[in-house]
Formats: sequence, structure tokens, C-alpha cells
Amino acid sequence: MLTLAPDEILLDQRAASKDEAIALLASRLEAAALVEPGYLAGMQAREAQHATYLGNGIAIPHGTTETRHLVRQTGVRVAQFPQGVEWDDGQKAYLVIAIAAKSDEHLGILRQLTRVLGDEAATERLRTTRDVTEIIRVLSGEGDPLVTGATGRTDGQRELATLAHFPALSLDELLLGAGARAKSLGWLDTQALATLLGAAPLHLGQGVWLARTAAGQAGWLLATPAQPLVTHGHEVNALLLLCANGRGHEAELGRLVELTGAGRLGELARHGLTLLQGEAAPAASQSDGHRATFTIVNPHGLHARPGAMLVKVAKEYEAEIRVANLDGSGEEVNAKSLMKVIGLGVKCGHRLAFRAEGADAGAALEGLGEAIAAGLGEGAGA
Repeated sequence: MLTLAPDEILLDQRAASKDEAIALLASRLEAAALVEPGYLAGMQAREAQHATYLGNGIAIPHGTTETRHLVRQTGVRVAQFPQGVEWDDGQKAYLVIAIAAKSDEHLGILRQLTRVLGDEAATERLRTTRDVTEIIRVLSGEGDPLVTGATGRTDGQRELATLAHFPALSLDELLLGAGARAKSLGWLDTQALATLLGAAPLHLGQGVWLARTAAGQAGWLLATPAQPLVTHGHEVNALLLLCANGRGHEAELGRLVELTGAGRLGELARHGLTLLQGEAAPAASQSDGHRATFTIVNPHGLHARPGAMLVKVAKEYEAEIRVANLDGSGEEVNAKSLMKVIGLGVKCGHRLAFRAEGADAGAALEGLGEAIAAGLGEGAGA
């Protein structure tokens, strides 16, 4: 369990870059005698391997396994950056949690942090609060979350969700993140989560693993690591979590069997859960009623500027607009939420599938198509 004291949290900080933010927190870890001098280099090396941005405004910089010997005592230091710190292309961190762990204590920390991933209201409260006890309450798992996550459906049907580019260093960490996300969505209770974490995932082949548990809500969750992993001599490119309740998951299970037989499991990591629902949409732009697919031409994908332009265009229409990255996780998100759109991880050449509902749905798709073709503020053809 992550325990925090008020003097371990820095409110209202400013940093010009993530390097400056990491250096600030590393100095606090060292001043508290939690780490030896030199741990900062380990944190910088870990960041060079892959950014430690978790999502929803939270980053967790920590050292590498090679610098673990510099940790005197497990601990964390937290800094709040209300203005945000550019952590990666198009990603801003508002709460940065520096971790010094002697062994695997950081797994428990990750479990607690995933409670607020996907909860934009909770992120906003963590960014703006001036009360350290509120931050402690959320991060320490005391009491109810600030805002409950999406609740499971009660009509017997299954839900779909993703946990993309999770900064896991092992299959166990990826399973932990997937389980915590499913719990935050209301699919699992504490007992079901404990049962899930106590069982080893099954390797289906081609780097895809399957974990299963009985749950209060049927659902499929696809978790992908930020970087390829290897366990027991097998690659870990994607983890499928099946939360079983009734028979709501059987169609996708049958599709999974088909993909296995056809040797196409490896495509799950790229196309996401759309493969369990049927084939991904073709690459060419197309429109069908109030659905349309457009290809992103921006050389650097949907980073902050073009992402914000896409959201701006979507907000010009009253229609409810959902969008999915067919070359990413395949999860549909609100096209009027910048954090959700940026979280899709859209790169150049990726296909975005839009679905609009409302009186001006057709006009909305036409406007979005024109804006995407024009480069979303970065020039025609970007």
C-alpha cells in the first residue's frame, strides 16, 4: 500500500521540461536519504528507454534495474504541476510521482494509480487542488475514488476497453494494470481482482496472452505494453483480459479461436479489439450513413496541435461524435475530448473511424474529413 505524508507532496510547482521535473523530484528523494547520489542518472536512463507517462496527466519516473542498488529505502515523492509539463509528444503531466523501489514494491503503486486512469474528473481535481490531503486520499486508495469509473452494464452484454502502451516491465505488471483498469470500470470487485492476479495468463501464440476471471460484468480488455516484453522465452505484445459473466463474451471468444487457427493473433496488438468484432475497415476513406473513416496525413500524427484542431472542429457540431483508431487499440472515445483523442496514439497513416449521431451528424463528418485532409492546421497534406 502506498502511504504518503503531507511533506512528501509538493503543490503548485513549475517546470520547463520533464528533465527539470525529474531532477526536482530526484533531489527530494536524495534529500530524504531514500536514494544514493546518482539515482537521477538512472531515472533519466529509464526515461530514455521509454517515457514513463501513464495517461490522464500522471507520470511515474523511476530508475532502471541497474540503478536499484542506489535505493536505500523504498519511497515516493509527488509534485503537482498545475500548468502541466510536456512529457511526450502531445502529452502533459500534471501529477508526477517519483518512485524509488528496492524490489517490486512499485507494483502496488501502479495498482493504485490505475484507479484514476481514464477518469478525467479525478485528474482535474488532482491538478487543481490546494489540499495535500485530497491527493493523499486518492493516491493512497483511502475511501471512494473522487469520481467513480464507468459502471458495468446490467443487460447481460459485454463491454470493451483498452489499456494501451502501459509502461510495464513484465507480464505481471501488464496483468496488474489490466486488472486495475477493469476494476476501475466496475467489472471486477476486490476478490475477483485478487483471483485474477493469482493465476498465470495463458500464451495463445504470436506474443498474445489470455487472462480469465469470473466477473460482475462481462467484458474484454486489451492491454499492450509500451515496449515489447519477453517472459518464459515468449514475446508479450498484448494481453487479453476476459471478464466472464453469463454468455455475453462468446461471440468474441469464437472470433479469437478463428484468429488463432488462421495464425492472425499477432494482428491484435496493432488492430485492437476490432478484430474480435470483425475485420478492420479498409484503408481508403469511406462514408456509410453517419460513419466515416479518414486517414491521418500529419507526419507526426495527432500530437497536441492537430489533436486540438480535430477536437475544435468536432465541438463545432451538436452531434455526438465518437472516434476509434483502427490502427491502434480500436477503442471508441469521445472526439470532443482532447485527452481522449491524444490517448489514441494516432500516427501518420493511421485510420480514424468516426461515428456521429444527431441532426448535424452528416455535416460533422464532412467537416472533420475536410479538416483532416487539410492537415488539421499544419497545412494541406501536412
